[in-house]
Amino acid sequence: MEQDTFPEDLADALVGVQRLVRRRLRRDMPAPQLRGAEVELLRLVVDRPGIGISDAARELSLAGNSVSTLVNQLGRQGYLVRETDPADRRAARLLPTPAAEARLSEWRTRRADLVRRQVSRLDEPDRQALLAAVPALRRLADTLREEAE
Repeated sequence: MEQDTFPEDLADALVGVQRLVRRRLRRDMPAPQLRGAEVELLRLVVDRPGIGISDAARELSLAGNSVSTLVNQLGRQGYLVRETDPADRRAARLLPTPAAEARLSEWRTRRADLVRRQVSRLDEPDRQALLAAVPALRRLADTLREEAE
């Protein structure tokens, strides 16, 4: 890998892994099928129950009306509840339903199992390289998030 192509090669590899993991998991998950943005919002609300729509939009780098659309879709599917924020009656808080928590737990378990199986097929140097790269990848995600804010 050339130093000058490293950023593009890294981005392509990350996108490729994410896409393949998502596709493999999606085909084995029960209906309804959730799109990537729906899963990301669901993950955020389960991790931060009570988050507002504008905070969720900022966290996911989406427009507020896009998040509102996702909230409506996930609400109809029984995964999210929108309630009025007692501190600001004009604002909404998002809460996961038990169905959302169960689905996300199943998704995370299946994802971990899939990645564990695939990583175990790699040779030891590759496994160690991936393990060593995780902290740097988290820092990269943090810097991307900070720049977006």
